[in-house]
Amino acid sequence: MKTIKGPAIFLAQFAGDAAPFNSFDAICKWAGSLGYKGVQIPSWDGRLIDLGKAAESQTYCDELKGIAARHGLQITELSTHLQGQLVAVHPAYDTAFDGFAAPEVRGNAKARQEWAVDQVIKAGKASQRLGLTEHATFSGALAWPYMYPWPQRPAGLVEEAFDELARRWTPILNKFDEFGVDVCYEIHPGEDLHDGVSYEMFLDRVKGHSRANILYDPSHFVLQCLDYLDYLDIYKDRIKMFHVKDAEFNPTGRQGVYGGYQSWVDRAGRFRSLGDGQVDFAGIFSKMAANDFAGWAVLEWECCLKHPEDGAREGAEFIKNHIIRVTEKAFDDFAGAGTDVAANRKMLGLS
Repeated sequence: MKTIKGPAIFLAQFAGDAAPFNSFDAICKWAGSLGYKGVQIPSWDGRLIDLGKAAESQTYCDELKGIAARHGLQITELSTHLQGQLVAVHPAYDTAFDGFAAPEVRGNAKARQEWAVDQVIKAGKASQRLGLTEHATFSGALAWPYMYPWPQRPAGLVEEAFDELARRWTPILNKFDEFGVDVCYEIHPGEDLHDGVSYEMFLDRVKGHSRANILYDPSHFVLQCLDYLDYLDIYKDRIKMFHVKDAEFNPTGRQGVYGGYQSWVDRAGRFRSLGDGQVDFAGIFSKMAANDFAGWAVLEWECCLKHPEDGAREGAEFIKNHIIRVTEKAFDDFAGAGTDVAANRKMLGLS
C-alpha cells in the first residue's frame, strides 16, 4: 500500500490580480503558509505560468520548481481544463466557450480547436520538463446537448459523437505517451466523459490507450447520485489524480438533479467546502490507501457559501487529517508462528 501525497491545492480558483494571488512566487508563499505541500497550476493563467515558455525552456521549468521549493512545495500537476474543453465544442456552446480561447482565434471554431490542441500538447511537454507524470484536463463535449433523449435521439448520434471525440484525442494521447505523461480527464457533467459508462465508451474508441486516465472528483458524483465509492474500485487502475472537493444533494418536492435552472446557492445539488458537505471522505481515503493510489490529494475549492480563503485554510488541515499513513505490517503479526509446511499439513489433517 502507498500513502497519498498531500495536502496540495489547485490554484485556479485563487489566482487574481491582488496580492498574494497575482504571481507564482506570492501564491506559493501563501499556500505554503497554510500547510500545503503541493500546488496544481492552471496552465492558462499567465500570472502563474508562461505555458509556451514552459514547453520550450528547461531553465524556466527549473526556475518554477525552485520557486515552489523555496516555500516548501512541489508542483503536483498542470491543468488544461479550459483548453481541453475547446478540443470538442458543440456549436450550441460556441459563444459561451469562446472566452476560453486566445483573442486571435475567437469566432473561428476551426482555429480555436487547433489552438486548443496545441495548448494541451504544450502542457504535456511542459509537464515532462517539470518532471510530472500526470496532467489534468477536460474531454470537451459534442453530445452533451442531447444528454436527455427528448426528442428521441436518432440512431447513431451518440456513437458518432464519441467516434469524433476519439479521433480528436488519439493524436494528443500519443504525444503524451511520448512525453511519459498520463492525460487525466476530470469526469464532469458538461463533458462527454461525465460518468463511468461514458468514460468506457471513450476508452473503447481510443483502444484502451494507456494514457487515457481519470481525475477522480467525488463531488460531481454526489450531484449525479452515483456510487462514488464503488467507482473507486471499478476504475482503480485508471484513477491517477484526485480532486478533494465536497458537495451535497438535498432534493425537495420542487427540484432534484437538474436543479430547475437555479443559481448554485438555490440548487438541490451544491458544491461545498471540505467537511461542510456530504462526501464520505473517510471512506474515500481508506479506499485510496487500499487501492495503492500513489498521487496527490489536491483541494479544489468550489463553495457556494464560504469564503475561498477560509476554505483553503480549513482544507489543508482537513486533507492532512484524512491522509492515511499506511501500515507496513499486519496488526496481528505479533501472533504469527512463522511458516512450517509440516505443521500446516498437520493442522489440515494431511499426512
